[in-house]
Amino acid sequence: MTRIDAKFTELKTQGKKAFVSYIMAGDPDIATSLEVMKGLPDAGVDIIELGLPFTDPMADGPTIQLAGQRALNAGMTLKKTLAMAAEFRKTDDTTPIVLMGYYNPIYNHGVDAFLVDAKAAGIDGLIVVDLPPEEDDELCIPAQKAGLNFIRLATPTTDDARLPKVLQNTSGFVYYVSVTGVTGSAEAQTSDVAPEVARIKAKTDIPVIVGFGVNTPEKAEAIAGAADGTVVGSAIVSQIAAGHPVAEVLAFVKTLADGAHRA
Repeated sequence: MTRIDAKFTELKTQGKKAFVSYIMAGDPDIATSLEVMKGLPDAGVDIIELGLPFTDPMADGPTIQLAGQRALNAGMTLKKTLAMAAEFRKTDDTTPIVLMGYYNPIYNHGVDAFLVDAKAAGIDGLIVVDLPPEEDDELCIPAQKAGLNFIRLATPTTDDARLPKVLQNTSGFVYYVSVTGVTGSAEAQTSDVAPEVARIKAKTDIPVIVGFGVNTPEKAEAIAGAADGTVVGSAIVSQIAAGHPVAEVLAFVKTLADGAHRA
């Protein structure tokens, strides 16, 4: 059982939905990013999604793209991202960390070496958005064997014919993308999300978490209520981009977490 599995078991016994927060590793610099990360659990975050900066983030809108660029400009790398996770683990051994990014930096690092290093750094799961199920032998299967959850995205265009393929080697949770398009591009609508989550849950026992287009406490509550939890990314990254002090960023995160936990 990974930390992710343990967290969902814990939340289920508490009758609570999960709140997942995304931040970009190294944005706007390593020290600030680590300070935010360390404060997330006390702000109510159940699972931390840690963005791995990449030069060509095809699934991300301008907010996350710019965050990645700021991180890269500040010298962030895959090795430094894993070091950041390892530093977080010195004071928190329970909060799950999901590394979210693209395959190129992992491929360049070497899959075998990456899995050893990620596990040693305390990473619990991976979301690699540009590796489809047809490429499961590339990273998904080795990651599962290494004890890491491999979390797959389902989208509004994932039809009933495609869904079993998406679910076949997914573990930890299914990440349902609530809108068609890139991150931060549109607002999630509960009326659209609820039937899609029900459709996925009819095919799997894995928790379904909804992200993209969730940006307020009210929206977090509504979307979490239609699923097993919700993810907020761009709204938090925007607070960091605006230069708000870490304490203010974390206070904002807490309002979102409180919303999700009310669901």
